[in-house]
Amino acid sequence: MVRTLGLGYVILFVIANIIGSGVYKKIAPMAAELHSSVWILAAWIVAGIITIFGALSNAEVAGLLADTGGDFVYFRKIYNRFFAFLYGWSLFTVIQTATISSLAYVFAQSLNSILPIPEIFSSMKDFTIGGLFFPFQDFGVKLTAIFLILLLTFLNITGLKSGAGVSKFILWLVFTGLFVIVVFGLSHVKATPANFLNIRELGSGAVTLSSFFTAMLGAFWAYQGWVSVGYIGGEVKNPNKNIPKGIMMGVFVVIFIYLLVNVTYLALLSIPQLEQVYASGNQIAAVEAVRSFWGTGGVMFISILILITTLGCTNASILTGARPYYAMSRERLFFAGIGKLNNANVPGNSLLWQGIWASVLVLSGTFDQLTDMIIFAVFIFYGATSLGVFILRRKMRDAHRPYKVWGYPVVPAIFIIFCMFLFFNTIATRPREAAIGMILILSGIPVFLFLQWKYSKKQPGN
Repeated sequence: MVRTLGLGYVILFVIANIIGSGVYKKIAPMAAELHSSVWILAAWIVAGIITIFGALSNAEVAGLLADTGGDFVYFRKIYNRFFAFLYGWSLFTVIQTATISSLAYVFAQSLNSILPIPEIFSSMKDFTIGGLFFPFQDFGVKLTAIFLILLLTFLNITGLKSGAGVSKFILWLVFTGLFVIVVFGLSHVKATPANFLNIRELGSGAVTLSSFFTAMLGAFWAYQGWVSVGYIGGEVKNPNKNIPKGIMMGVFVVIFIYLLVNVTYLALLSIPQLEQVYASGNQIAAVEAVRSFWGTGGVMFISILILITTLGCTNASILTGARPYYAMSRERLFFAGIGKLNNANVPGNSLLWQGIWASVLVLSGTFDQLTDMIIFAVFIFYGATSLGVFILRRKMRDAHRPYKVWGYPVVPAIFIIFCMFLFFNTIATRPREAAIGMILILSGIPVFLFLQWKYSKKQPGN
């Protein structure tokens, strides 16, 4: 692969991979869980701090081991080939592909609010698989999401710069749109600071530790994606310095933006209103917030902004996500055809198969079901990366580290403990999503054994 991306593009990909649907939708389920504006903001802040701790830990590992494939490469060097494969398999089956599916699904929902999409196969909307999946429910919206995934996949197959250029243009539109919402929302006469400044709610006793962690699943989905920049390590100039810098700068920018935007929502909408948005199942909190001060014209504005945002994040997720499968194939840990570059010097086959499976996942569930499943799965591996900081400090004691995690060993230790708590809390509070996530992750075991057998047969003498 050719190293063509500098620090600016690294920061761009970090931000573009993070800012997606969560900034518009996730405050509603958080309100339904916590019933308090102060606790909602606390959840965003704590989730942001934890994300920073994870990013700091990941940045040290990335600075030391940066290469195409990101955490797949790190796990192969920290642990072993099997654990690295299991991570890559999890990316393919649930983490990265379900992220793409979720974002494309919200894009299609937003498009539907502007230009109603015709219902298709409405007579089959109650058809179910195991009582969990309703593939023909909102089938017109789902087909639109699939079309977007395949369109962006083929765009990225044409070359890296094509995809990166689209992300850069879209991100500037998103920044402008969010800035407009914050300025006009907070300055409007309907904005009520009392909605989110009632500090007495912190001592009400209505929020439990478990409900707080459950609510943070929504915030973590909104922060999810910063690690994806490591996947393109083989295409970044001076990756050992630029990737850690890009991760930290990008995450700090996103946390600041999220706090401003969510304060705006809470100033415009009461907790009962947000709970009603969540209960409706087909409303978006950001749309209702802007509707409160701009009416119908505001709905059109925010719907277009959500379209643009989810388009950009879907594109960035598709671009970066296909690289680990390419790296896996090169290590004989995935199917051989995935490890080939096309004439545009990008892993075209990897992009194609990622797009196909992400399209299948669109049919599998709702937005919140997919995102809870993703967060459950991804934090298993986030914790493993932070544990790798301790392991590498012992295994590669004298290696040059362009960046060392601030607050070592406390910061990575706190993040690891948090990941463990989130893992068990999700099993207790979201057992269905946790079970589906674990099944998809563990389904990689027979695939790994098959690949080991297949490649061993090709060895000389066999």
